[in-house]
Amino acid sequence: MSFQDFNFFGKRVLLRCDFNVPLDSQGKISDDFRLQRALSTIFFLRKAGAIIIIISHLGEPQDIKNKRKRKKQLTLKPIGQRLSCLLREKVLFSKKNKGRSVQRIVKKMKPGEILLLENLRFDKGEEQNSLKFAKQLGRLGDVFVNEAFSVCHRAHASMAALAQVLPCLAGPELDKEFNFLSQMLQNPPRPLVVLIGGNKTESKLQVIKRFLTIADYLLLAGEAANTILSAKGLWPSHSLLPAKEIEMVKEINLTDQKIYLPLDVLASCDQSGQGIIRQTGPAAVRLDEDIFDIGPETVNVYQEIIAQARAVFWAGPVGLFEVEAFSHGTREIALAIAKSQASLKLAGGGETVAALRKFNLTNDFSFISTGGGAMLNFLAGEKLPGLSALGLCHPEASSNEPKDLVV
Repeated sequence: MSFQDFNFFGKRVLLRCDFNVPLDSQGKISDDFRLQRALSTIFFLRKAGAIIIIISHLGEPQDIKNKRKRKKQLTLKPIGQRLSCLLREKVLFSKKNKGRSVQRIVKKMKPGEILLLENLRFDKGEEQNSLKFAKQLGRLGDVFVNEAFSVCHRAHASMAALAQVLPCLAGPELDKEFNFLSQMLQNPPRPLVVLIGGNKTESKLQVIKRFLTIADYLLLAGEAANTILSAKGLWPSHSLLPAKEIEMVKEINLTDQKIYLPLDVLASCDQSGQGIIRQTGPAAVRLDEDIFDIGPETVNVYQEIIAQARAVFWAGPVGLFEVEAFSHGTREIALAIAKSQASLKLAGGGETVAALRKFNLTNDFSFISTGGGAMLNFLAGEKLPGLSALGLCHPEASSNEPKDLVV
């Protein structure tokens, strides 16, 4: 049964969202995009008369040894407060995510009311994919709705084990994300232009390898492009790059005419943008410099290719767009995609989303994926535990199995 056809009236819905939002140095939310993406689902459930119990994680609590500091820095309470403002509705908050105290709160809730539980990762059972922890969560609900595509590559209790405890449904946003990504791989309008930038080089190289069999044009920038330039001897800093990445490049046919690499770049010794900035070819970048943006010649070539596209996939900015001096490339590429006649425009990843929001271009894309790692893993053909639990396995997924349940 689909999400839209399910009768939610009076049902306790455990809604898994990804509210792992970026925080500034003061611990305040700096970008609430992921919260906004969940609003339509929450409104739907409220109108349907569901009792809504939202579960999420924030950060990596287990990396902070001091429990008091952990709870202070990574509590979801501020998330609940922002969510209340966005919904214009009171959102209850529980300092715990399991146990009798939470059960008592849920028992008193009425249809349409909303409760946010404390950070799931405060309990070790979440990241261990513990069936015991999943059953403790399951006691709070009648049905489980997964609306957190961006966490689906994690074999965690709220992704995998919980689907074994309760009847489970894919949320409408997750379902939309799955369908858009599947279309990009299986039946995209032609020509398909793929632009890969940003960091996370290892996962990006896997996606590049996959798209060589699918895309018509593959435009590269960022660390992935730098790694390939190094492997081809066109960037002198190759000795600083991980050997594993250089080995991965050897699996890619670098002579393929689909691949386009930066012709010119902006190089500097100072990432603040206050120092000397040189426009130069990659091979002329000095060892004391780093590449912080693509140059105007590369921008022009990429713009011309994007203008021909009928489908575009973009993952990762082409430069350090947060700094004005290095924002030109990313801004111009984003504008080129936004203005193109492509019928399918898909972008994704945290940095890409931040760039589009900065340049006010989010409404010019067919869909913006909230998933960084999950999106890249899916496009590389990997099996995502969260999707498998919902019966949404990619038709060409690998045989990698999710982490075993901890009973």
